[in-house]
Amino acid sequence: MRIERLSQDKIRIFLTFDDLSERGIQKEDMWQEVPKVHDLFTEMMDQAYSELGFDATGPLAVEVFALPAQGMVVIVTRGKYDHHHYGLSGEEELPEEIYEMEVTLEQSDSIMYAFRDFEVLIEAAHVLIGNITSEGKLYSYNDKWFLYFDPKEFEEPVLLGLIAVLSEFAESSPVTEAVLDEYGKTVMAKNAVQQLCTHFKRKE
Repeated sequence: MRIERLSQDKIRIFLTFDDLSERGIQKEDMWQEVPKVHDLFTEMMDQAYSELGFDATGPLAVEVFALPAQGMVVIVTRGKYDHHHYGLSGEEELPEEIYEMEVTLEQSDSIMYAFRDFEVLIEAAHVLIGNITSEGKLYSYNDKWFLYFDPKEFEEPVLLGLIAVLSEFAESSPVTEAVLDEYGKTVMAKNAVQQLCTHFKRKE
């Protein structure tokens, strides 16, 4: 389980399928109201508080993105208390714990990894070209480089190898191809791995 802060009121949690199976949770369980999922959420919030000081008390918006063969990305956004909604006057204390969660679940059919450093992207491309793939689509968006692959183009053993390499160099991203097509810049529309290796050498 990896947790990072995106803003003062927003965090991102990356769960591998191993994280889920260790707790006896199937991917499909995340779509249901089951006690194990509530326990997992409590554990995530405890870890977020201890690592980042993120206080999850109050209304929360929770987005869960299922990623192929990688695991799940959970985005938690902390809302603000509505005093009128809870019928509280200025003197009364706010309730200690209100989990008013809005949960959004989405299935992603793409493999998308974000690189902060172009040199790291080049290194990853040279590893991939060796025996995995020369394909890919490269975007630039929000000062990051996004490498996209369609999982349907790969057999499962190759797909797992691709994800293993990408996970070593970059972060799995819930940003979709549609978002990048609309708001990002397409740098290499096809064969991005091949083009990166052709135009850029690895650092010695």
